Amino acid sequence: MPATARRDRERAQRHQMIITAARELAEAEGWDAVTTRRLAERIEYSQPVLYSHFDGKDAIVRAVAIQGFEELAEHLRRARIGAEGSGQGLQSLCRAYLDFAATRPTLYQAMFVMPTDVKFASEETPAPLRAGFDEFVSALPPGTEQPELTAEVTWSALHGMAVLAATRRIPPGGQGERVNLLAARIITAPA
Repeated sequence: MPATARRDRERAQRHQMIITAARELAEAEGWDAVTTRRLAERIEYSQPVLYSHFDGKDAIVRAVAIQGFEELAEHLRRARIGAEGSGQGLQSLCRAYLDFAATRPTLYQAMFVMPTDVKFASEETPAPLRAGFDEFVSALPPGTEQPELTAEVTWSALHGMAVLAATRRIPPGGQGERVNLLAARIITAPA
């Protein structure tokens, strides 16, 4: 049994090494540079070893995205909890979301722009993605009508702001004002 546990541990380490290498390569050179050949060279394993972990680049991007959703959920949770009792939980969460997108653009791209089979708002939604969504629901004022729909619309608006700012279609410097307006509309929406 110890040999099996060791092999499982080594496989999990190789799996994570591939994901980490993909993130690092994408951050350095963009997602187009991430190929199985380049990753195999980078981690010093053969391409068949990569394919024993992932079916191809899309599966690797999916794994990166899932890790990104874990990181986003934790980032949002810290922001929401840090603002508890101040009445600023929603604004804090919104600012944290935009901060995450702005400071991790390559990861954000894997999560929301690159093609993956990650399902949103579905029975198949991965737990880390659902945890991030639940943070939005938890940040809403008590008594919010249709909290899941409101959370979905809030997330969608923030995603739009993040992408538009990243592509310089709106000035990135106005995000604080946009967040305040969005949060004010949600907080003062008729119940």
